[in-house]
Amino acid sequence: MKTKMKKNVSTPTDKENSLSIRHGILSYRRTPIEMESPEEQGHHNMKYNLAESSVPDLNLVTLDLDLKTLVLSYTDHRGDYSLRKRIAGKEFHTDDILITAGASAALFITATSLLRPGDHAVILHPNYVTNIETPRAINCKPDYLRLSFENQFQIDLDTLEQLINSKPRLISITYPHNPTGAVISEPELRRIISLVESEECYLLVDETYREMTFGAPLPVAAALSSRVISVSSMSKSYGLPGIRVGWLITRDEQLMERFLAAKEQIHICNSVIDEKIADQFLVKKEEFFPQIKEHIKTNFETVKSWMDNNEYFEWVEPAGGCVCFPRIKSDLQVNVEEFYRVLNQKYKTFVGPGHWFEMDNRYMRIGYGYPSNEELLGGLNCIVEAIKETIT
Repeated sequence: MKTKMKKNVSTPTDKENSLSIRHGILSYRRTPIEMESPEEQGHHNMKYNLAESSVPDLNLVTLDLDLKTLVLSYTDHRGDYSLRKRIAGKEFHTDDILITAGASAALFITATSLLRPGDHAVILHPNYVTNIETPRAINCKPDYLRLSFENQFQIDLDTLEQLINSKPRLISITYPHNPTGAVISEPELRRIISLVESEECYLLVDETYREMTFGAPLPVAAALSSRVISVSSMSKSYGLPGIRVGWLITRDEQLMERFLAAKEQIHICNSVIDEKIADQFLVKKEEFFPQIKEHIKTNFETVKSWMDNNEYFEWVEPAGGCVCFPRIKSDLQVNVEEFYRVLNQKYKTFVGPGHWFEMDNRYMRIGYGYPSNEELLGGLNCIVEAIKETIT
């Protein structure tokens, strides 16, 4: 069943805004992608897990870290200096980086720092759930820049320009895109930034999959303008979701001060253990990341071959990331709800159904970066068997 869309609310008065801030009135709700996630369903109930949106999880034995002498103290509120320096590289100052509890916390901090009830925002759709749900929880007024299968999930910059004319406070995009794997070109990114600068709003770029682009990666967007906030994490590309380390980047010093204040009021600082693991992984990154990219390439070729050789699905071939968003062909008569029941209960195979992203359930996100190649093949075969059994 699709999740219900929240209705827009009228612009509140200053008094109402003050009361919202004073009493912490945020319209939180649990979402299907979280309630139905593999960790909530129970991994023991799954034979083939194609619902993940990351690469295989690493373990401490593989990382070969020595944390015995680590002092379990508070750490720098901005994040461990060494970790921030590694993320900053040669493009940024360490103070341009704020370490957060995963990318989701960075997205939450950005939205709650910039948006108030009644503010306008433009959000790419479909999208990762936090990018959509946090602005809703604030009761701001979102417009959705919708991607469509028929347009190859490509961004329509003319439509974006029209939406920007309504004076949004924030524009939110995600590339490489989750769940479709679509990408944009650097000229397209620069045009978006130009539009943002002309209207003096802010651009949030969720870059969690940036290094997974099949071609040359885009530049870190925050390097192109002080109006841009870049967000990324250790979770998706590096297989370290359990350490809950993400970050946001901005060259706007006043904005960073506000972000830091938000972080301090939420959880002061990150776990010193998590940050040390992240820092030490980045020291050894070149030992691990080529293997990760090779695994993604191998599994992508497996999915591509599967798509080319089955008669039930169609897709827009992804150009980055480790997920794709195929759909059951529109002319195929299938009992879709029964398909998912058979797939989950009989074949113990799980994907991300379309309603996770407020799309029709004929769509499904297949995460091909997480499973082994053998598990991926097994899960794809089960998807075909479930379709065969539910054709009407």
